[in-house]
Amino acid sequence: MRIVIAGGHGQIALRLERLLAARGDEVAGVVRRAEQGDDLRQVGAEPVLLDLESASVEEVAERLRGADAVVFAAGAGPGSGVTRKDTVDRGAAVLFADAAVRAGVRRHVVVSSMGADAAREGDEVFDVYLRAKGEADTYVRGLVGLDWTILRPGSLTNDAGTGLVRLEAHTGPGAIPRDDVAAVLAELLDTPATAGLVLELVGGSTPVSVAVKSVAGN
Repeated sequence: MRIVIAGGHGQIALRLERLLAARGDEVAGVVRRAEQGDDLRQVGAEPVLLDLESASVEEVAERLRGADAVVFAAGAGPGSGVTRKDTVDRGAAVLFADAAVRAGVRRHVVVSSMGADAAREGDEVFDVYLRAKGEADTYVRGLVGLDWTILRPGSLTNDAGTGLVRLEAHTGPGAIPRDDVAAVLAELLDTPATAGLVLELVGGSTPVSVAVKSVAGN
């Protein structure tokens, strides 16, 4: 498969790119800065230089044409303010989804966040972030041209992955290593029967492949 990942230099994205490249997929990661390209090449991914905060839908679609699947894993990051929560966590997610539709790429996996809610109240930065993610998720879910799956991990850690997770429509709060998030994303890309699902993810006791097959069969 050819898979294009938005936010290609992010911590989850780099882990995912390494996994996908190692199993033989053709992987491209969208990055904002040329100097980030070497990190992608080291994990086996092709860097695609594009700023999702300023690009047009057609510019993004051009980079997506020919892909079998796309993953939105971009984020404004923990140090960003309210403005970039809107332009990246909402705006870039909407743009990327629209571009996928225009490019004819149906399989679309989104890395969202546990607690994402378009109706979230509050003016703190974290409230704005969860509202932005929720608005983006709602938008993606309304696009008939996509076979989407939305993954909402709990608190992210840099602990070594265990390969054991809890993946359900509602798990409740919990932590999850980024390694295991990447492993679940790779499995979701291979499991089109998960299209149309919004899934929460935390650490658990079920092997990744079993967990994904279980939700796909529900």
